[in-house]
Amino acid sequence: MTAKSAQKPVYQRILLKLGGESLAGKDGRGVDPDVTSPIAAQIKELYHLGVQIGIVIGGGNIFRGTGSTADLRGIDRTTADYMGMLATIINALALQDALEKQGVYTRVQSAIQMASVAEPYIRRRAIRHLEKGRVVIFAAGTGNPYFSTDTAAALRAIEIGADVILKATKVDGVYSADPHKDKQATRFEKLQYIDVLNKGLKVMDSTAVSLCMDNHLPILVFDLSRPGNIKRAVLGEKIGTTVS
Repeated sequence: MTAKSAQKPVYQRILLKLGGESLAGKDGRGVDPDVTSPIAAQIKELYHLGVQIGIVIGGGNIFRGTGSTADLRGIDRTTADYMGMLATIINALALQDALEKQGVYTRVQSAIQMASVAEPYIRRRAIRHLEKGRVVIFAAGTGNPYFSTDTAAALRAIEIGADVILKATKVDGVYSADPHKDKQATRFEKLQYIDVLNKGLKVMDSTAVSLCMDNHLPILVFDLSRPGNIKRAVLGEKIGTTVS
């Protein structure tokens, strides 16, 4: 691994949660290398800071397996969820390729065994990879239907002993309403877990927030589209919304 930067991160081990749509182009579908490469460059900055990095990525740019979308497609919910898990494998491999092209050592671990393309998820092995300076991408969610990749992110973060979940989104924090639809929506700088649950705020799903609350794991929600924001978050700059 490369030498650590003089800048001192406030988090030593993080879990970065990315939506599948973050890898897509303007049409919101598929994987666009012109979009994936800048994200990999931001992650590389953390790598040079000496931060241990785990990543969970969704599959919504390929197939969204949960909720009404699956119903509209006429596909059984369990089947749709498994299809969504497979979509996260595609995204994980795409991000791994982008990272390794920039010289960042990366491993993909899958909750669904597919030995030809990814390691099986083994907690101790994942931690060892992190200790050796490798980025670990956790794919296929929890391996179970009815659980979102938000819940997978919370679970993996707790299992590997991450200091924080960095949830990258399309907006600069958590708002009282959708800021794209409601001009009166206000942004929160800090929230408590129970406020998120009671107010039904769109941070992560309730299972994920409850897991974080029970294990005192903070969540930082920030805007991925602003270049350098992942590094700013790790350095402790005041961006986004902190849930703790």
